Parts: sequence; C-alpha cells; structure tokens
Amino acid sequence: MKRWRKPLLYLLVAYLILLLGPIAGLDIPRIMGDIARDPQVLIQQILVGLVNGGIIAIIALGYTLVYGIIELINFAHGDLYMLGAFASLTVIGAFGVTDGASLQVAIPAMLVALIIATVVCAGLNIVTERYAYRPLRNAPRLAPLISAIGVSFIFQNTGLFWGGLKSFIPVMGANAAAPKSFPDLLPRIDILKAMGIESGIVFTTKDLIVLVVAVALMVGLHLFVQYTRLGKAMRATAQNRDAALIMGIDVDRIIALTFLIGGALAGAAGLLVGLYNNTIVFTMGFTAGLRAFTAAVLGGIGNIIGAMLGGVLIGLLSALSDQYLSSRWTNAWVFAVLVIILAFRPGGLLGENVQEKV
Repeated sequence: MKRWRKPLLYLLVAYLILLLGPIAGLDIPRIMGDIARDPQVLIQQILVGLVNGGIIAIIALGYTLVYGIIELINFAHGDLYMLGAFASLTVIGAFGVTDGASLQVAIPAMLVALIIATVVCAGLNIVTERYAYRPLRNAPRLAPLISAIGVSFIFQNTGLFWGGLKSFIPVMGANAAAPKSFPDLLPRIDILKAMGIESGIVFTTKDLIVLVVAVALMVGLHLFVQYTRLGKAMRATAQNRDAALIMGIDVDRIIALTFLIGGALAGAAGLLVGLYNNTIVFTMGFTAGLRAFTAAVLGGIGNIIGAMLGGVLIGLLSALSDQYLSSRWTNAWVFAVLVIILAFRPGGLLGENVQEKV
C-alpha cells in the first residue's frame, strides 16, 4: 500500500489542478495558443520575472540567514526593507535629484543613498537582535516569534510616521499613507534596439542594472559565507551553536554579524525596488516580505542557494501568472505551488540536499 501512496497523491494533485485550475485561469489550451501566437510575450515575461525574482531573492536571503543561524523567522525583515526604501528616498530627496537628472548628478546621489540605506537597516537589525531577540534566545520558540511580529508592526508604523514628515522631507508628499514617488534615475535605453535588433521584446538598461546588482549581491554573499573566516564561523554556528562556542567562536558576535548582513541586503533591496518601480509605500514590506519568506521556504529555508532559487521561481511564476492566468489569482497560484512542492519535499527544493544551512 505504501508504494502506491505517492502515485495516488500525484494523481490527486493533478485531478485537483485540472478540476479547479480553470476557475483561476488555468486554461491550458488557451495558454498554449497564446504562447504559439506570440512567443515574444513569453520571453518578455520571463525577463520581467527574472528581474523581480532577483529582488525577491535578495530579501529572502535575510530570512534564510537568520533562520539558518538561530532558527528564528524574522517577520520584521520585510518592513525593514521598506524602511530601506524610505531612507533611500530621503537621501535622494536631500540631494534635490528629480526625474530625468543626468547620470553625473544621479550616480553620486544613488551611491550615497545605497550607503545610508544599508547602514540604517543594518543598524536597526543589530539593535533589534540585541534588545528584542537576544533576551529571548533560550525562551520557547513562540516568544521570539511574537517579538518579531511586534517589531514588524513597530517598523511599519515608523514608515507611516516617516512618510508624514512633509515639513522636513518634502519629497514624502502631503499624505503620510499615500504612495511616494521615487525619482526615475536609471536610464531606459532599449538594449535590443540599440544592438539593431527589431523585436517586440523590451529589455532596457534599467532592467539590466537591477539584475546585475541583484546577482552581484547574491554571489558576493555566497562567496563570503563559503570562503571567508567569518563565513566559516557562521556555518559552524548554524550547525551547532554550543560546539562553536566551545571551539572559541564568539556566537553573539556571529549572530549580530548575520543580522547586520541581512539588514544591509534589505536596505539595498529597498533602493533597487524604488529605482525600478519608482513608487514606494509604507505597506510594501508586508507583500514583499511574504513573497520573500515564501521563496526562502520554497528553496529550503536556511539554505542560501535555495533562497536564490526560490526567489527566481517566485518572480517567474508571478510574472507568468499575471500574463497567462489572472493577476487576481497570482498569490493563490504562488502558494499553491509552494504547498505542492512542500507536500513532496517538506524541506524545500534544496533543504534536504545541502548540509550547510548558511
């Protein structure tokens, strides 16, 4: 009977998808016809999904780093990323940079915004770990989890307060809760047209810059964790905290370093999203955090490569769902895929295959 259990489960899942899928836009003959009529749309959505997936992956790395070290789901991470976007907008507004500014003016402002956003978010993450999470490190797991939710609400309301400081920060606009316009500073040169290729596919320098920065951050983190002394200490702490302490590793320092790196990545992601979407709002952390956490779980939470893979898959699935299924059902499809994958691989796509969690 056991050998038939998994095939029967596959059949049940396939039946439910075919039965309920059309309600949520899964009309396979129509989708295949749309792809056959205009394959360029498919390529376009794949490119959009890769760019958005790269940003999601950067945020997901913050979740997976913290969980890999202390097995805490830091629900405040998404709202920390939102504060990074607000810090970036504040700095760019202080420079007086507006839409259409020349690169000579925009680049210094963006570099300073990147530095300030990463420092602010890293500092906030370290303070949060020191005063909200460290005292509860040996408490039952529910206690730090509730603390993380509380910190999330504090960060979100900090963003709401920050957005209302129009007297001091005019770029925030007149309404505290309204979306804020982020200056469009990245060039929008169509790369394919510039190369003399006439196509319906649009891939601009703006997309390329965001994708390259996202990949550079992910690769840099992976190399740091795998090949540096501090990275090895992080992996040792993730595997066995008590043994790492006996071997002379300053566990508190390593945990603080993990929160610092995760916060810095959240700040960088906040700037990237602002430059790419050109709008930010104080509630953006909830949606992005939810998708990033889903990406971390999908890839195998605690695994860096898994978080990257999960982020890209979530980005691709969201883009393809918006185009071929229904944007109203995108979140439902994302979580349906998550549930299906976890049903067969409870540890995520890479969670069971990689021993080193961080």
